[in-house]
Amino acid sequence: MSQSLKYVQEHLDESGPTDVSETFASWLELVERLKTRVTDRFALERDPSTEVLEDFGGETGAKGRVRAYAGPEIDWMVHSHMENATAGFCNVHLTIWLGPQVKVPHFGMALGCFPQGWFFLDSVPRSYLVTDTDSFDRYYEPVNPRWEQLQNESFLEPFISRSAFVRAGLSPTAFCHMAPAGEQMTKLVTEVAEEHLDRWLGWVDQAEAVPVAERAALTADDEAIRRNIAERDPANVMGDRYFGAETTQRLVRALWGGDRVLPRAIDHEAHPAR
Repeated sequence: MSQSLKYVQEHLDESGPTDVSETFASWLELVERLKTRVTDRFALERDPSTEVLEDFGGETGAKGRVRAYAGPEIDWMVHSHMENATAGFCNVHLTIWLGPQVKVPHFGMALGCFPQGWFFLDSVPRSYLVTDTDSFDRYYEPVNPRWEQLQNESFLEPFISRSAFVRAGLSPTAFCHMAPAGEQMTKLVTEVAEEHLDRWLGWVDQAEAVPVAERAALTADDEAIRRNIAERDPANVMGDRYFGAETTQRLVRALWGGDRVLPRAIDHEAHPAR
């Protein structure tokens, strides 16, 4: 089997215990910095349903935190981490799901170790790009040269999920790679992640408003995509392992907003894209 064609748990189980605390700290710092830029740009409120997930842990020593936010322009934003870093596992997430006022792709970002360093950055499509060529030409074709550059980085290895559903959810310019955790990888990931957020914020600022009549359907599709990605993630078994099935199900619901209290973005008064 290819080194990359494995589930997360297979990589972790086949490696000896490795302390990845230093890389985990770097991922936390980077994601916190990017999240601050997002909260400076958008009006956001933490959803009360995630307050119970501010600090959770398991008998194995693993622990984590999930914070979700919503607002007039952002339907659901997740800022989270889970880790058993001294045993070689961590992940840090920043995912931002826009409201239906604009049709800009959603912002996806996850960084991790198991114990190899791993990163995923994507612009989650909101339409079928083979027919919606306007979105393809605007949001994906311009990113393709950067995608090609990363394929040619000698120290990176593409991470290819064994899950056909996971692969189906990736855009054509998704960055998904593994590399030895360390300074070289951290430097590259920081550069690419900051580019990713800069580009996405620019898209939001330049976006045209979606016609009001089309917003309900876009909202429904967005939630279906978000829920399916969260519920079908093969890495959920890591949550079961570290925190138990009940807590894992609560975590999965937090990722898609299954227990949300705050209103959906569509329920706010229409806000024009800035």
